[in-house]
Amino acid sequence: MSSVDIAAVQQQVGEQSETIVRFLRELCAIPSMDSKIGPVGERAQEEMRKLGFDEVWFDSMGNTVGRIGNGPRILLYDSHIDTVGIGNPEEWDWDPFIGKVEKGRFYARGACDEKGSTPPMIYGLAIARQLGLLDGWTAYYFGNMEEWCDGIAPHALVEHEGIRPDFVVIGEPTKMQVYRGHKGRVEIEVISRGRSAHAASNHLGDNAIYKVLPLIEGVSKLEPELGDDPFLGHGKITVSDMSISTPSINAVPDLAKVYIDRRVTFGETAEGAIAQVRALASQELLDKGDITVEMMKYADPSYTGFVFPVDKYFPAWAMDESHPLVQAGLEATQIIGLPQHPAGKWNFSTNGIYWMGKAGIPSIGFGPGEEETAHTTQDSVLLADVIKATEFYAILPALIR
Repeated sequence: MSSVDIAAVQQQVGEQSETIVRFLRELCAIPSMDSKIGPVGERAQEEMRKLGFDEVWFDSMGNTVGRIGNGPRILLYDSHIDTVGIGNPEEWDWDPFIGKVEKGRFYARGACDEKGSTPPMIYGLAIARQLGLLDGWTAYYFGNMEEWCDGIAPHALVEHEGIRPDFVVIGEPTKMQVYRGHKGRVEIEVISRGRSAHAASNHLGDNAIYKVLPLIEGVSKLEPELGDDPFLGHGKITVSDMSISTPSINAVPDLAKVYIDRRVTFGETAEGAIAQVRALASQELLDKGDITVEMMKYADPSYTGFVFPVDKYFPAWAMDESHPLVQAGLEATQIIGLPQHPAGKWNFSTNGIYWMGKAGIPSIGFGPGEEETAHTTQDSVLLADVIKATEFYAILPALIR
């Protein structure tokens, strides 16, 4: 067992608990949909300056970076501070940004996914330095955009900004357990091309929707044939969106686009996933170019105008449970008095697809909240877990060997 003075850590966290909760509520009160994280990033930077971080800045993409310490080993805490939208406002019984507290649980857009990890990360690092738990470390808080394209923010941080950590902790919700991986993802676009005509003379047209319907039906039946892994589980496939081009509602559509979300497990590749979908289309239509099946790309500018083009392929990843970072995380949960569980996994995707999946940087997950509430009107965290997570983030650096 480590010689970390957990009583001293808990005293410091306890003295700051009301401030940590207030900070979380202020972050959630600042809307940050559509990757527009400038204002919420400014609020996070204000707190880091108050706590004495050595450097605080926006990177080229507009993500917030805070540095504390200047040791030879580099640790990064990753918390995405953008959120999805609120959907239909009438589905909310409270202001989604101001939120509400009920029975110790804070409900607000982004409380769980994923602003709930930002205050404990920032305060945890400040407390760690104050108590000597950051000796030998350079630590970063990285408040980033993730909802529109997983992994693009860390990819740009490493490749464009030149910051490559030795270890990463991802604050996505883990039910206060240590997670060590998740499935990957491929985003696939199917384009069906036809010929428009008046609906009254539809025999003169070539309906793009009809051409792609057999492929859609095939996708609905494909899942049993997908790969499987004892830890990550079975592959998944979903038709997630569709758009139609037609001159009017009384015309034959000349273009149909179908979007497919493909969750890949170990042993599956992007090329293989695309080939499985392509095999569902008519070979004649593929040969004529009437149907194409391709991996999607992301090249949208961030709110700062920064463009970092990437393929929308996100590899599956998992850390070995014996890895020193995983073991340090498990030891930290034991020291702070949490129930003990084997290291688990997310069902959804995180920035880990870049950190570990593409860059091979050892990464674990730990954060308050349950991923099942993400993107719902029940988006929430237990405030006691937010405070307890601060203890975890404070002591972890001293446990990584």
